[in-house]
Amino acid sequence: MIKAIVLGGGCFWCTEAVFSELDGVKSTQPGYSGGSTQNPSYEMVCEGNTGHAEVVKVEYDPDVISLHELLDVFFSMHDPTSLNRQGGDIGEQYRSVVFYESEEDAASIRKAVVEVQNSYSKPIITEIEPLKNFYPAEEYHKNYFRKNPNAGYCRAVIAPKVKKIKHTYGAILVKR
Repeated sequence: MIKAIVLGGGCFWCTEAVFSELDGVKSTQPGYSGGSTQNPSYEMVCEGNTGHAEVVKVEYDPDVISLHELLDVFFSMHDPTSLNRQGGDIGEQYRSVVFYESEEDAASIRKAVVEVQNSYSKPIITEIEPLKNFYPAEEYHKNYFRKNPNAGYCRAVIAPKVKKIKHTYGAILVKR
């Protein structure tokens, strides 16, 4: 059975690039969640008036990779203590957030936050919310890092995150 979780950890190009490297992840889809505007566009979300966050829907096989492992990667690939900001990306659309589909997953997410809090000197402010909506991003965002590895943002911001995850989790979680 394939499960899904929707993660917001800053720019969705970064989040998708990291999670697409993991064994057991069947698909990734950048998009928008958490706001009230229906069918938002990238431009609308970037303006910061929709309430949506840039997110990635991660579909995964729990027999290969657990939700706990996905969350471990999630918390290590961005700063979950930073309010509405990841690096140079500023605004509520870049907030740290996890959208869940079941109460069982919600309990697991809350437990993971408690466990990982000891790794941080500041409080984790990651929002944990039920998934109410998910709007896929425009097609040109899909696999942005793979399609544009030499773009400045990809080299300066995304590549180091992917490298860190491969180094940290390579032996156990990264696709072979």
